[in-house]
Amino acid sequence: MNVVAVVIAVVIVALIVVALSIRVVTQYEKGVWFRLGRVIGVREPGLRFIIPVVDRLWKVSLRIVTMPIQSQGIITRDNVSVDIAAVAYFRVVDAVKSVVVIENVYAAIGQIAQTTLREVVGQHTLDEALAETKVINANIREILDVTTLERGVEVTLVELKDIQLPDSMKRAMARQAEAEREKRAKIIAAEGESMAAAALGDASDTMMAHPLALQLRNLQTLIELGVDKNTTVVFPAPLMSAIGDVGSFFARETAAATALVPPAVSQPGSTPIAKGSPEVVRTSN
Repeated sequence: MNVVAVVIAVVIVALIVVALSIRVVTQYEKGVWFRLGRVIGVREPGLRFIIPVVDRLWKVSLRIVTMPIQSQGIITRDNVSVDIAAVAYFRVVDAVKSVVVIENVYAAIGQIAQTTLREVVGQHTLDEALAETKVINANIREILDVTTLERGVEVTLVELKDIQLPDSMKRAMARQAEAEREKRAKIIAAEGESMAAAALGDASDTMMAHPLALQLRNLQTLIELGVDKNTTVVFPAPLMSAIGDVGSFFARETAAATALVPPAVSQPGSTPIAKGSPEVVRTSN
């Protein structure tokens, strides 16, 4: 019985030792192998065995980590206070450095990203921060890479996520945008007037070359006015000129007739004949 108990105990101890010795490193991880506190190597994904108590296998994830950067109150170069939030994407490229050089890589990246965001955005004006986000993102990433690569971490992407402006600045920007739209509207209207004037000049040249074109245009205008039932009285321009020509004709004829009548010779004691009168006054004896 004692032998059986010893065998059972040995088997149990062996199973415990085997269970403590087996480690599984998944595909997206790497294992940093410590022996008595010293790094002796890196274990690739798969089934790995270590010596219990003596060895320790620290698993490090190599996947890209998405880290939100909390909103920061930043004063831009033109003294405008804004709140900017961002997001950073990074991954571990050196498993040993990420474990040995720095204690908590995630907290360190978050703090460095916040200070870098404040520093980079503070060097730009508000208009640049709103319009040149790609440049700011690239600058933040370059600065972070210089610091984080020493710790075995690579920043793959930084994006400004949200920019909050003060209410007074929002109202000022709204007035500026409205003024800009009014300016564009006036410019477009002026360009339209210029084009219309040029077209009217070409049309007037055409009508001068072809006199009937003006008459056809007058008739077309009369047709357009007569579409709706109205009481508008229209006197075409040719009719008015014809009336003026007739009046001038009668004036010329009257002047010519007056010029053909000979003047009457006045005698002593006679009454002069009235000019243009058909009757003759007899003289007294």
